[in-house]
Amino acid sequence: MRKIHSMTLTAALAGLGLAASLQITQGAPLTAWAPVPIKPAPFTAPNKPLKKFVDILARHRGESDWAETEVLTRDFHGQYISMAPGKKTKTLFWADDRIYWVVVSGQMRVTIDGVEPFVASKGFLVQVPYRVPYSMETVGNEPSLRFEVTPTGETPSYPVSETPAPAKGMKFIKADYTGRGKYDETNKPYVDFEKDIVAAGGKGGGAVKDDHTWANIIRSQGVPTPPDTSWGHFHENFAEFWLIMEGKEEFLIEGEPLIKSEFGDIVFAPEERWHRALAAGTGMGTRLAITPRPPSLHYYQTGRGGGD
Repeated sequence: MRKIHSMTLTAALAGLGLAASLQITQGAPLTAWAPVPIKPAPFTAPNKPLKKFVDILARHRGESDWAETEVLTRDFHGQYISMAPGKKTKTLFWADDRIYWVVVSGQMRVTIDGVEPFVASKGFLVQVPYRVPYSMETVGNEPSLRFEVTPTGETPSYPVSETPAPAKGMKFIKADYTGRGKYDETNKPYVDFEKDIVAAGGKGGGAVKDDHTWANIIRSQGVPTPPDTSWGHFHENFAEFWLIMEGKEEFLIEGEPLIKSEFGDIVFAPEERWHRALAAGTGMGTRLAITPRPPSLHYYQTGRGGGD
């Protein structure tokens, strides 16, 4: 899968689906010599091409409170986190990063400073801007399970009214600070996937976006599997990963056999590896595509498009 690479506007629009939201400037296609490693970037633990949701659940059978890291990159830490009925997090905030999570099962009451508390259930994508305190509590009779994305290597802060949770190698001191992030037309407290997108027959779109983070809900009808000569695209400086939110999705990642995934699975592509993602089967498929630093560069095969 190595040859001269190019990115065209047509290919970018086809691959992103919602590229207009990235404010790509109209113009003639551009071609470049793109650097790629002679040996493809490895899958460094805990990252794997595919993590099956059923296997993750099986590892924690009989547990109500557990957390497991599924993805760890320079930018993001992605975890599955389960909380037992009645369990509540401490109130905390993150210094400089917008964080978010998708509720996979159960229900939780979410309290975000400045937002009316709400109950989030399966399919809710909830986000919190930087320096905005928040907490969550499992409600109902079953655990709440979420896939949560936070900044890699960072320790959260706590309002002075809260008791900080112990953090290895860290101590907490009182200090003053100013400013906080905000919600806007793209970044809202939550998206109810079942109501706002599925019931409305929608295709999703960007749900989390700032200069650090891009999380894009991509929903489409399943299509036949393309030939393996259709490589999709690659990113020059970062990995991409996906949470499957609905139906079936197929991925072709350079050096790996075709990946078939379904609800709850996590798929990962290292930086500078070609990858193609498309809904599969006869129904609708949805993936949450997660990358840093939008609008990000996509390199495509010369004269060809590809899935996200």
